[in-house]
Amino acid sequence: MERPFNRKSNLTLISACSLTVLSLSCGAGSAQAAEGSVSTIMEEVEVTARKRARAEKLQEVPVAATAYSGEQLEALQTKDLESLAFKMPNVQLDDIGTTRNTANFTIRGLGVNSSIPSIDPTVGVFVDGMYMGINTGVIMDLFDLEGIEVLRGPQGLLFGRNVTGGAVLVKTAKPSDEFSSKFKVSTTDSLDTIVAGSVNGSISESVNGRLTAYYNDDQGWFENLASDNDEFGASQTWLVRPAFSFDLGEGTELLVRLERGESDADGVPGQNRGELAPLIAASVGVTGWDNSDDSFELAIDEEGYSDAEWSQVIAEFNRDVAFGNGTVTNILGWREFYGDGIGDIDSLPIFAFHAATVIDQNQISNELRYSGRFGATALTTGVYWFSQELEYYENRMLPLSAPGGLDWTGGGVQDHEALGAFAQADIDLGDAWVLTLGGRYSTEEKDAKIATIPANLCTIDDGCVAYDFEDSESWSAFTPKVGLQWNLSDNTQLYGFWTKGFRSGGYNMRNTSLVYQPLPTDQEEQTSFEIGAKSEWWGGRLRANMALFHNTIDDMQRELNLQDPIVGVVQLIRNTADATIRGAELEFMAALSDTLLFTANLGYVDGDYDDVWFDISGDGVVDDTDLGLDIPRLAPWTYGVGLVHDLALGSAGTLTSRINFNHRDASPYTDNNLGMLSEVDMLDFSIGYSPNGSGYHLALFGKNMLDEVSEGNDTQLPVTLGGAGATFTPLNKGRIVGVELTYDL
Repeated sequence: MERPFNRKSNLTLISACSLTVLSLSCGAGSAQAAEGSVSTIMEEVEVTARKRARAEKLQEVPVAATAYSGEQLEALQTKDLESLAFKMPNVQLDDIGTTRNTANFTIRGLGVNSSIPSIDPTVGVFVDGMYMGINTGVIMDLFDLEGIEVLRGPQGLLFGRNVTGGAVLVKTAKPSDEFSSKFKVSTTDSLDTIVAGSVNGSISESVNGRLTAYYNDDQGWFENLASDNDEFGASQTWLVRPAFSFDLGEGTELLVRLERGESDADGVPGQNRGELAPLIAASVGVTGWDNSDDSFELAIDEEGYSDAEWSQVIAEFNRDVAFGNGTVTNILGWREFYGDGIGDIDSLPIFAFHAATVIDQNQISNELRYSGRFGATALTTGVYWFSQELEYYENRMLPLSAPGGLDWTGGGVQDHEALGAFAQADIDLGDAWVLTLGGRYSTEEKDAKIATIPANLCTIDDGCVAYDFEDSESWSAFTPKVGLQWNLSDNTQLYGFWTKGFRSGGYNMRNTSLVYQPLPTDQEEQTSFEIGAKSEWWGGRLRANMALFHNTIDDMQRELNLQDPIVGVVQLIRNTADATIRGAELEFMAALSDTLLFTANLGYVDGDYDDVWFDISGDGVVDDTDLGLDIPRLAPWTYGVGLVHDLALGSAGTLTSRINFNHRDASPYTDNNLGMLSEVDMLDFSIGYSPNGSGYHLALFGKNMLDEVSEGNDTQLPVTLGGAGATFTPLNKGRIVGVELTYDL
């Protein structure tokens, strides 16, 4: 179903907002390049992918990566990490939807399909050098960033375990001594309104400060046919981020970033695609419900809620030392996250399967490293420590599953500690060749106490009175890397490397079966070969990067979602198979003129199971049926093209237009391939106006202009909850049109 553009707001709102914003554009401001202009997008970003003492140009680093500066993120109207979900080859930065802001990121076919917080990711997320210990709370709103780097392929040497698919590095803006300020106001046709600002400058001769504040009020995009108030999906999010830098003299600096935020939102925008779901809805007076896979219509009786709050402190200490003319860096991070909510899992306008959850997590980590150069050798080495306490409780309410109904609560607690030591040497072999040798040793331990949900030993508010499972396990691995870089010229390089990575074992804190224990899984190990090339021509006006990769995964960890007539869905975490994933990717950028820029990206990934020893099909046997299934979340083709054009208006300013089209193939969500994620074509645009010397930028933008339906997940439910094909399918937003004003002083 194509969602009508005219709902509670329409083009009248956009026109009114545009006139209001234009009336504010008469103030004075500093001269600046037009936001989103060709020069901004062509800017070569510096990255920290190799953890050197100084950031390096992306084109010089032998790593497959896509990076965005803060200005580029603003130009793309980047609200959160999910805003970049379709913009890179072989990358999926999706929210699972079951629990709000829970990352189910996939890179090069390696990802997870679960909201269980004890699941270790395949794609690690790092904020200002601090590893995010759980996937929940990762997709939070973003503003005032220095940049984002998305590293594709295993990053186990420098970043540790649980980065077998890749790593996402988020860098917030640093304080500086020069006064600056930035303000943003935006709204959309569905009244998703953002007000944000930052102020930066010198506090004293040796102290600089930066204060960032952000508020988002989203009135809800979806329509719930089972509610008198049909608007659904509302949320309110705020965050405050003070940051301070202290010049301690003699090449020593301390950088402290603090953040406090909260998010209050409606529950899950879930859709049930079962063939009998509309008839069930009609029996309680909800008629005309289109629950097909091209419809955004919802019909749920429990709109629920999803609330979260978090606090974090990250202290980064840097000191220049004479030894190897290097730098010692120490990053100490602490984060506390709490989230709770209720979701309508049956996604029907009747009470059939609802679930309440509570997550309470506290983590602390420290990385001490050194980076310097000794003659022909650049050395980076360090040690890392991470400790985490995690509590998770889930209450399943299934009134139709048994006479009298079922109301069961389970969950548990887990203590987690990890240690690592690493070193990487990049050795110049003459003027053109660089040999990379490195390795990391990692070890970790988890202590878990788990109460199986049907045992009903817990309450959602007070925790568990007892546990039917208690265990402790440890894992360790050595992840080496050998690489070779050939610099053909100042603007062209070829590189290749062999490396290993591992994903730690763990426990299932959402154990839904008395038959299957939440036993610790074995660690997942990966071996990766990659060759790539990066090149620039014509003075940097043409840029092309490519990579070919071949990965083998041993003891693949999977989160199996199997429909069950009693508990609704059984979730098992098991080592299920060995697999091979291979593919290629290309990124291309060309300045066709001083005012016209063309961009393109292409990704292909293919994978097969080599050996399967667990019944992933769910048919009761392990045979060729299991071996022939597709690997979940592996979308064969991703590609995109874009154009950016600057139109000079003389003394009046600059008009910048941008249009991007991105495609992602369909892929299975569940291991048994019954749940599918749709093929999606994303079309985005923006038209921005920057008056000369004003500091203002006004933009009209549109996202998902083709109104494509996409899903966070697609989990099968028993036929009793909607008939054949019954699903729990959280939906993403469709077409959005909005207006944004930014002002930089």
